[in-house]
Amino acid sequence: MTFSKTDALKVAEILRNAAQTEILPRFKNLSAGAIRTKTSQLDLVTDADEAAERVIEADLLRAFPNALVIGEEGVSRDPKLLDGLGDADLAFILDPVDGTLNFASGLPLFGVMASAVMKGEVVCGVILDPISDDWAVAVRGEGAWQQRPDGSTSPLRVASPVPLSQMAGNVSWRYLPEELRPVVTGNLPRIAMAADLRCAAHTYRQIAGGHLHFAFSSSVMPWDHAAGWLIHREAGGYTAHFDGSPYKPVNRGGGLISAPDKGSWRALRDALLPPQM
Repeated sequence: MTFSKTDALKVAEILRNAAQTEILPRFKNLSAGAIRTKTSQLDLVTDADEAAERVIEADLLRAFPNALVIGEEGVSRDPKLLDGLGDADLAFILDPVDGTLNFASGLPLFGVMASAVMKGEVVCGVILDPISDDWAVAVRGEGAWQQRPDGSTSPLRVASPVPLSQMAGNVSWRYLPEELRPVVTGNLPRIAMAADLRCAAHTYRQIAGGHLHFAFSSSVMPWDHAAGWLIHREAGGYTAHFDGSPYKPVNRGGGLISAPDKGSWRALRDALLPPQM
């Protein structure tokens, strides 16, 4: 079984449909009861997240019968859903509204993400920006590109390597162990610029398109990273866990650094993290 560009664009259209019917009509139109906390005030879910996930799951199962569909909100209710990811012939990992904190705040910096996984290997990634109405797409071994609904495309390519002091990136340190937080944040002056978009979807689009050099993330949940990891890799980039091990969607710990190449990754790892990690 293979996953084709045609299949990838089916997924893209499914995400777009959910964005237009369930997400955008609720943007800046959420009542107080439509926004709820999960683990903290910085970890939210909205009616848009839950409604979009239901629609996307149903549409994916119509298009790809017998696939396993793993959505962020579904896993919040039943963590055991993740257990089948490594063995499934075809699984989809969904983040119906990535950047929910931004979405709930009325900030137009959120995305819809899906990846296709076969036997534990990511074979397709799609990231929709509902505001600009376009997708970043990758199919394993076939490159990464940006595409609009009219079919026009442009290739994605990571930034060229630069010295550490010139690197600009996204640093998400919220889920670092408490003892590592002052280490990482104290080392940030060694790079040119660090921001946190509070949105993995846009972070991966930025690094895959060459607009930022790197991304540093302390959390590795698959709905945040599987799609973007493949898009970044197919755009020429390099990603590894803090300990240097390769990314796999079944991994649930270890943090991630994505960079233009392995040398840049190593420079960032050595600059931001303690040597014993």
